[in-house]
Amino acid sequence: MTSESIFILLAIIAYLGITVGIGVYYSKKGSTLDTAGFYLGGRGLNPIVTAMSAEASDMSSYLLMGLPGLAYLAGVAEVGWTVIGLAAGTYLNFLFVAKRLRVYSETIGANTVPQFFSKRYDDKRNTLSCLAAIVILIFFIPYTASGFKAVGTLFNSLFGWDYHLAMVLGAVVIIGYTVMGGFMAVSTTDLIQSIVMTVALCIIIVFGISCAGGLGTVINNAKELPGYLNLSQGYDAATGTAGSFGVLPVISTLAWGLGYFGMPHILLRFMAIRNPEEIKISRRIASVWALLSMLVAVFIGIIGYSVSVAGQIPFLTTGSDSETIIICLANLMGKNGVFFAIVAGVIMAGILAATMSTADSQLLAASSSMSEDLLRDFLHIKMDDKTSMKVARGTVVAIAIIALFLAWNPNSSVFRVVSFAWAGFGAAFGPVMILALFWKKSTRGGATAGMFAGGAMVFIWKFLVAPMGGAFAIYELLPAFVVALIVNVAVSKVTFEPAKEIQDTFDLVVQKCKGETNAEFADAKIADAELSTK
Repeated sequence: MTSESIFILLAIIAYLGITVGIGVYYSKKGSTLDTAGFYLGGRGLNPIVTAMSAEASDMSSYLLMGLPGLAYLAGVAEVGWTVIGLAAGTYLNFLFVAKRLRVYSETIGANTVPQFFSKRYDDKRNTLSCLAAIVILIFFIPYTASGFKAVGTLFNSLFGWDYHLAMVLGAVVIIGYTVMGGFMAVSTTDLIQSIVMTVALCIIIVFGISCAGGLGTVINNAKELPGYLNLSQGYDAATGTAGSFGVLPVISTLAWGLGYFGMPHILLRFMAIRNPEEIKISRRIASVWALLSMLVAVFIGIIGYSVSVAGQIPFLTTGSDSETIIICLANLMGKNGVFFAIVAGVIMAGILAATMSTADSQLLAASSSMSEDLLRDFLHIKMDDKTSMKVARGTVVAIAIIALFLAWNPNSSVFRVVSFAWAGFGAAFGPVMILALFWKKSTRGGATAGMFAGGAMVFIWKFLVAPMGGAFAIYELLPAFVVALIVNVAVSKVTFEPAKEIQDTFDLVVQKCKGETNAEFADAKIADAELSTK
């Protein structure tokens, strides 16, 4: 290992030490003494942490690996419309869902997303929360696996370490601070990780343009590839010709934005903010950061191609190889002396941050589904808070182990794995969440049928319908979301309407969300507390 590599490694180790230290701090502070603190941090997140934690946990490894890799290979068409859809989804999710979910979840005493669904529809058998918990476990495991895969790829590409060993070591660190510090540790590290990711993106752009020979060279090289900079075409790397990106693919790709309405790890941030009136601050911060960071990530992919043309790094010809473009650029930077080696270490820490910020949130959400929703609520296994905490931490470890096995193949694509899991959550939870928050007549039967239909259709469309090609070869989230929404409404129309108590609670939440002052909201919280004790 060269001296430059040693300094890169030291910078990464220092970063990992900080994240573990945060977990220890919140463990000693007592934020994990009960399940409410472990999963929601006592609903005490400030608006900045809410915004940046939501976005850092959302962006995952596809921000610094998936998006640049896709832009490097195919130009701006698919990745550009994906960014537009995600940016719109971020804004709309904060605008419409965040405040009402925060108020509603506290009003009915829900600490997890499946628990919210169950209590919203007064599902005394907790069948709905059980189904939701199963959906979370099914789709979060491959999602987490993609994060572990990114960690293994990072250290393998940079230091030549064994891919599997590096992946296991990264998983151990993520598990460590998650089980020790719970939600507050995860949210605080997410804030730090979003800062590190931002710094990494800015540094790599400046360095990459320099290596490519200037901004003009970058643009000219991109223009020489047919369709590379055209949003309606894209570049087909296999044939070296312009592709075709028509109306249907555009709509399909924009559908990425629909996924936000069903992402459990993002919805948990909405439930945890300390004051619903502060969500507007979070919305502005999150929307601006998400849009800018994704645009920069795409630009890095374009710059990376020119660096390859300049002969500074080899051409990356496959999807899994192109996703290492930032790693290649950082490795190139690290060869320019000690200072740049440390800077390269910060960039590598940024990639690690993107992975960890999502993996930790996913593990936390999955553990809550197992201990709270499946074991305690559905199977009615009586556990005190101490036992429930042990189960939650054990679940984190178990899910991580399964995810490691799924990520064992180093040639899998981060972008493709994330896109499938994203579709699963968006279709299964998104329509249910929207109707639960905004349609009083939505029923338990409709929610259950819609959730099942959405999750099932993702598999059906991905593996049975899309391979037929033509108009059917669209992103599975779009048809699955539409089917889930239709099924939910149709079943709700033909089943008994919700009980008066459920509709009264819905009306109460609507009143709370309509322009109340902070003082009025505080009074309402006191009234709710007094009512629940009677």
